[in-house]
Amino acid sequence: MNLRVILADDHPFVLLGVRANIELQQDVKVVGEATNATSLIHLLKSTECDVLVTDLSMPDTQGQVEDGLSLVKKIKSEWPSIHIVVLTGITNIFVIRSLLVDGVAGLVSKTETMDSISAAIRCVSEGGTYVSRSTIASILMPLKSMEGDSASFSCLSEIQMKIVGMFAQGRTLDEMVTYFGRDIRSIRRYKRDAMLKLGVKSDPGLFALMRSRGFA
Repeated sequence: MNLRVILADDHPFVLLGVRANIELQQDVKVVGEATNATSLIHLLKSTECDVLVTDLSMPDTQGQVEDGLSLVKKIKSEWPSIHIVVLTGITNIFVIRSLLVDGVAGLVSKTETMDSISAAIRCVSEGGTYVSRSTIASILMPLKSMEGDSASFSCLSEIQMKIVGMFAQGRTLDEMVTYFGRDIRSIRRYKRDAMLKLGVKSDPGLFALMRSRGFA
């Protein structure tokens, strides 16, 4: 029986390369591909798979599903039997630890070779946990070198602080829209401006920073 794999990444060339490497294994079959969080959820609802290999940060212009840690939690909640391998360039120790706590079975850095992805798929499908070498190195990095370590929350406005605080608590954008009585574009703008002030570049980075400072 073939091992069924779904791939998700917002870069077509990454999908192409990963697929080509995976399908060198005769008993592994790629059954679907997605380029953002929304299309991935739709695909999971219609296609059975054993292993999901997904990027962590996939900008979604449709805005229906959040990416990052929220996406991982949603998938583990709705499809607990799927083994998740995260393919990412993130080196933030808090994000990496959060992923492992939230049920990710494999972590592969985008700096690793394609063979690492195949090894991760094989390992997690057998019930194991796979963490690539460069990811292990990131876990061992001094905390002072992490993204956002020098951030000061005093630079945020009151509404920006509330929004990033609610984000750290796992609140959705729709919940923030209702709470603040503002449209979703405004909420996203406040959140984006807050991230710029804090020096973080992604939702996982923001979540990890807030969590490390005790806001989650």
